[in-house]
Amino acid sequence: FAGYISQVLKNYTDHACDGEYVSLRCPHRTTISIQSSFYGRIVPSHQMCPSRYPHSYATLIKEDVACSVGTSLQKMLDECQDRRSCQFLVNSRLFGADPCPGTGKYLIVWYKCRPNEYKSKVACEDDKLRLSCKKSMVIAIYSAVFGRTQGGSLECPYQTLGMPMIECQSATALQLMIKRCHGKRSCSIYASTYEFGDPCYPGIRKHLNVIYTC
Repeated sequence: FAGYISQVLKNYTDHACDGEYVSLRCPHRTTISIQSSFYGRIVPSHQMCPSRYPHSYATLIKEDVACSVGTSLQKMLDECQDRRSCQFLVNSRLFGADPCPGTGKYLIVWYKCRPNEYKSKVACEDDKLRLSCKKSMVIAIYSAVFGRTQGGSLECPYQTLGMPMIECQSATALQLMIKRCHGKRSCSIYASTYEFGDPCYPGIRKHLNVIYTC
């Protein structure tokens, strides 16, 4: 169980140069959840993915180290999100127009492995959040967000008219929820700034959203 949970909680990173295969894989009973993605080049080729062009050609063309595409996240979501594994060949044609022809690029993907069966619970600010599992089962926290998200929360409508639509989240919410609930049959915590600190401007209503499995 401990090994399975550490794999589920772990943040995975994979990368591949142009012309190589990228391969994402998750353990049994979990699926890929893409967190972030980058395709382009922001470090010189002697640091990552050496140029595939002949040396004479490489000296004629100045390498672009401020090159990226805005479509890499959506492409990774299309190819891999919610699958157990995925693999494909990395090249600029996958991502639309080439932002820097003549410069060798690379793909970096950050992802997690989400349990196939998981529960989501929300508590509005200052309310108590209770989690519990059946007998002989314990809680495994997958993610926790305390603050305000761009889309808001249907359970906790924000009545802050005139407040800008901003996103603000506690950096310690996941660690706190793991400490309080991980491996226990039941637990409870208040969705309060006393517990989580205040990641937002004063007066902005927040909520706690926890995804877990038993």
